Amino acid sequence: MSLTKKLSAEFLGTFWLVLGGCGSAVLAAGFPDVGIGLLGISFAENQG
Repeated sequence: MSLTKKLSAEFLGTFWLVLGGCGSAVLAAGFPDVGIGLLGISFAENQG
């Protein structure tokens, strides 16, 4: 596998984890009525 493919996969994986984990925390803090709660944040942070 080429270095470009490896770096692209690493970038996309990291982007997805940060988007999912941090995004869920922001949603929970900014919109408490959404109902994601601490359990939802925990699942989102540990998705990998």
